Amino acid sequence: MIDLYQRLWARRASARHELWASKLFTVLWGAIALAFASFAALVENLIQAVNILGSIFYGTMLGLFVVAFFVRRVTATPVLIAAIVAQATVIVLFFASNLGFLWYNVVGCGTVVLLSLALELVRSRATLRGGD
Repeated sequence: MIDLYQRLWARRASARHELWASKLFTVLWGAIALAFASFAALVENLIQAVNILGSIFYGTMLGLFVVAFFVRRVTATPVLIAAIVAQATVIVLFFASNLGFLWYNVVGCGTVVLLSLALELVRSRATLRGGD
């Protein structure tokens, strides 16, 4: 509430508004906790649930770090687009395929790196031609 909401959205909110927002955030966090608990009930144990959920997001994050540390010529916009596409790809694979969950890390990271390089190449060629 204080770290995010007050600093970013409602700097001068009344006490009544802050109380309402706190209650709303409590309900939202409770819904997230219930969703995670419902998902965890579907798998064999909690460690497996954490590994599955982590695998859905960690590959894309790893791809962001790989591009940031090792591919200096790629700018922010291609990386952002690549990360969004990679995350969507991993989520679709999670729901629509039988791919083992540990492979989501490889797919997410590889998609971010390769797609950001390809998008940067397209962007740089468009800049050289004068269109951008």
